[in-house]
Amino acid sequence: MEELNLEVDEKSTGERLDRYLVRALENRFSRSFIARLIDGKNVLVDGRQRKAHYRVMPGESITLSIPEPESIKLKPENIPLDIVYEDKDLIVINKPAGISVHPAGHNVCGTLVNALLYHCGDLAGIGGALRPGIVHRLDKETSGLLVAAKNDATHRNLSGQFKNRTVKRKYVALVRGIVQLDNGRIELPIARRPKDITRMGVSFADKRKKNAVTNYSVIKRFKDFTMLELSLETGRTHQIRVHLSHIGHPVIGDKMYGSQKGLDRNALHAVTLGFFHPTTKKFMEFTSELPGEIQDLIKRGKL
Repeated sequence: MEELNLEVDEKSTGERLDRYLVRALENRFSRSFIARLIDGKNVLVDGRQRKAHYRVMPGESITLSIPEPESIKLKPENIPLDIVYEDKDLIVINKPAGISVHPAGHNVCGTLVNALLYHCGDLAGIGGALRPGIVHRLDKETSGLLVAAKNDATHRNLSGQFKNRTVKRKYVALVRGIVQLDNGRIELPIARRPKDITRMGVSFADKRKKNAVTNYSVIKRFKDFTMLELSLETGRTHQIRVHLSHIGHPVIGDKMYGSQKGLDRNALHAVTLGFFHPTTKKFMEFTSELPGEIQDLIKRGKL
């Protein structure tokens, strides 16, 4: 078990304990991970347990006990992977539609995580017992580029890049209807729907809402749908799908948010992924061609 010690300085007076720790440790750990440490009684302030909302004071001594990574209990599965790039630190995958990134609920097999465990061997619980190596995710019916980490240092570094929004991500989507503006910026807060927590929605009143920003530009307009390129300033759950549905142009094939016609999957593809390699510090950028079923719809030119 790793132990870290900090002393609160004057400029941090009155800051929440969880926020202070994330900042003081230079985003080495996510706020959710810090919260789990606090709830698990692995954080002491002057030898006493405190809540995440505790306001720190100058001169206080804070001790963090970092548990060993959780053991992996998931079954490795020989599921084919479309590997775009791989080295000793990370792997970039072109994920097909129809496969979940990580287990959830009773779904503990047939996921990208199961495939990574088989391909990479022991991932030592990187990122949590059910999400070894996973830094970010794509929805089950969304295809495209995704990076996974092979060790803790790489996971922390890449997670920090996503948090600091230095990762380059571009998506292509086919959406219902004709988008009038050539370029646009959608800035609308998102929260889980109270009566169905599997669905997200635009909300201004929910206290749990999170700011979300999606930028888009029109690539081409067809008879009854539009091809868009999208980039994200934030990375909320279902963000692109919720934002586009809210402005009246849901992603084609998105059964959850209002456009079932056209495809049996979401017409949404993560086409570009760029980041700084955690070891070499060089910027790496990858691109992925649109899947055949999306290309076929484009060639057809109508729903």
